[in-house]
Amino acid sequence: MDSAEGWRSILENWPAAIPKKGIVVTTYQESIPFQNFLLSSSVVMFERDKPDSLGARKVMISYSAICAIKLTDPVELARYQVMGFQPTT
Repeated sequence: MDSAEGWRSILENWPAAIPKKGIVVTTYQESIPFQNFLLSSSVVMFERDKPDSLGARKVMISYSAICAIKLTDPVELARYQVMGFQPTT
């Protein structure tokens, strides 16, 4: 599985109990805060709560352009296990 497929899988299976809120870091070295997102087969649309310097509130990027997703809500780590993350022993 390449990284684009991994990000798509994580976003497609995002649990309803975890807020769709955070910061996406792109391969363009851009950090984009978001409060929601919509998915298509090849791109994801992130919604900002405030416009960027050009006035844009939404941004569409390909899954392959995602480097990282930073999560800003103080959710207990164990709640992310439903996304496939497991503790080490």
